[in-house]
Amino acid sequence: MLLLSRKDIFSVFSMKDAIEVDKKAFVAHSQGLAQVPLRINLDNDKKDGKISFMPAYVGGGLNMAGIKIVSCFTGNPKKGLPVIPATMALIDGDTGVVCAIIDGTTLTQLRTAAVSGAAAELLANPDASVGALFGTGGQATAQLEALMTARPLKEVRIFDIMQEHISSFIERNRAAADKHSCRLVAAASPKEAVTGADVITTVTISATPTFDAADVKPGAHVTGVGSYTPDKRELPEELLAKAGAIFVDNREAVFAEAGDFIIPMKEGRFSKDNVRGELGELLLGKVKGRQSHDEITVMKTVGFATLDVVAAAEIYKKAKAAGAGTEIEF
Repeated sequence: MLLLSRKDIFSVFSMKDAIEVDKKAFVAHSQGLAQVPLRINLDNDKKDGKISFMPAYVGGGLNMAGIKIVSCFTGNPKKGLPVIPATMALIDGDTGVVCAIIDGTTLTQLRTAAVSGAAAELLANPDASVGALFGTGGQATAQLEALMTARPLKEVRIFDIMQEHISSFIERNRAAADKHSCRLVAAASPKEAVTGADVITTVTISATPTFDAADVKPGAHVTGVGSYTPDKRELPEELLAKAGAIFVDNREAVFAEAGDFIIPMKEGRFSKDNVRGELGELLLGKVKGRQSHDEITVMKTVGFATLDVVAAAEIYKKAKAAGAGTEIEF
């Protein structure tokens, strides 16, 4: 069994790799090559933490299964721990043997951010130059890298409801932004972040919309990442009404988990028919993407285990080839 740490993963796997792997996972899902139960969510006694189990099997030549144990504990930073800790077990489809244990926190950061990267690559205007990122938590650094990898952005505005976190986030990520010739700017308000932005990513734990749809320019692309429970939403429902094309990562998961859609659906102001398709269907040419430069596009992702298995399998393959990681026996 191969143990792969955060350092091991980054030694063999880039954000560009992650975006390409996510595309493969989307296609496999839309082709029906994956068995993916909905995630199992458990609350702890204090109701201040959620523990989730995400299993999947992916065939179509991959023949790998896996399960990710991922949690959300917002009080963890005070303990020096990530808000979203995770561990991934990768399982050989021929033997049922666990062939790798992978740092699931890093895996989650990369594959989740790569969803935003893939969406921006496929849906944002090619001349996009200004980005906006909502949230500075554990996911944010990877999300920033995905934005800068998908489009040659000249500027990314950073907003967080906890304003004191913005400057430290910018300082931590300045060197990475410099490599992309991108300037990071602290936004004093959601309006300041969104106005004029070409690509917008929200990755927060907010229960209410993070910005005003009226501030979104024609032609912008928006990806909602953070909210994945029926009672929370980051995206304003007015944005869904303005959007010319709305995509999701996984219909079943989004309509079971995403309050961004579930809340307005319950109130009769949104329909499943308003979703044009899954990103995999777009990649397969089954549905059309952006139809004009001024069309607003939206992508909503809640994440699903096919992404974890396909990404973990690629990391495992690359690590084996490079001699990375630590081999152990029980």
